[in-house]
Amino acid sequence: MTRTPSYFDLTERDKIDALEAAASNVGRPADLLEKDIWVVWALNALFESEWSDHLVFKGGTSLSKVYKAIDRFSEDVDVTYDIRQIIPDLISDPETPYPPNRSQARKWSEAVQERLSAWIETDVMPLLITQFESQKLPASLRQDNGRLYLDYEAVRGNNGYVRPAVLLEFGARSTGEPAERHRVTCDLVEGVEGLILPTAHPRVMIAERTFWEKATAVHAYCLRGAFRGGDRYARHWYDLDCLDQIGIAQKAFDDRGLANAVAEHKQHFFRETDKTGKVIEYATAVSGSLCLAPEGEPLEALHQDYQKMIDAGLLRSNAIGFDELMERMADLQIRANTMVK
Repeated sequence: MTRTPSYFDLTERDKIDALEAAASNVGRPADLLEKDIWVVWALNALFESEWSDHLVFKGGTSLSKVYKAIDRFSEDVDVTYDIRQIIPDLISDPETPYPPNRSQARKWSEAVQERLSAWIETDVMPLLITQFESQKLPASLRQDNGRLYLDYEAVRGNNGYVRPAVLLEFGARSTGEPAERHRVTCDLVEGVEGLILPTAHPRVMIAERTFWEKATAVHAYCLRGAFRGGDRYARHWYDLDCLDQIGIAQKAFDDRGLANAVAEHKQHFFRETDKTGKVIEYATAVSGSLCLAPEGEPLEALHQDYQKMIDAGLLRSNAIGFDELMERMADLQIRANTMVK
């Protein structure tokens, strides 16, 4: 009986053939299909580890890979390490893991960052490197400005916007809950048969919480007029629209407890100011004052970033146009604010 080959055991030529065949079948660029394999591989490595029960997979990649809520390629692995596990000595009540004041919030954040960095250095990196070596994988790890990247040897060229590196982004300032276990597979499965590909079974943040996480981030952008961290932020608006189209936004509106919990968490750990220097009140935002439609220069910057996503093939060719997306955001803003009045 012929043994089913693993993708990683194929020759470079055979990998290219598989990727190109799948790209033709599923309508997604080959370089994105290749990167997706490494995304799933990384998820498997993390959620088969001893910390699995304390990690939560979240963000846009969870929306596309798990909930099939968004039809775009999301290239990062965003994981939360339960704050109650990393600073248990500072949390008096695990049911409400929030600092009592701003001074304690700074202390908690500093402790989280210090211990999280140490954990990545002494536990996560050795684990992944051991996996690379034991499986003879053409990959390595790189740290850049405090971020951990999984660099892989791409058999396909990249277009500049999609780089041959998976950002493994770790946070530890929340519990990540509510969360559920889900099975995750590679997109390549849809385009070719007869290959063993990575699979993963991560704990995943529920989509309603992800909606409020993104909505409050968009709200802060609109009031501040800029996003921290450079480009690739237009995805948040696209994701909100996709979540609205499948009914997740309405479920999020109906869950006032979840909305308030996200707002409280953001207020403690992600304090931001608007263009005038006034502190952004997230509780007010989720209680009838949510802003999802930027204006002026921030709107133009958002438009340019959205076009980059389209040009790079991160969105399907029939993706919603930017002007229509902004019209939908204006409508979503009205509905979000009307629901609580």
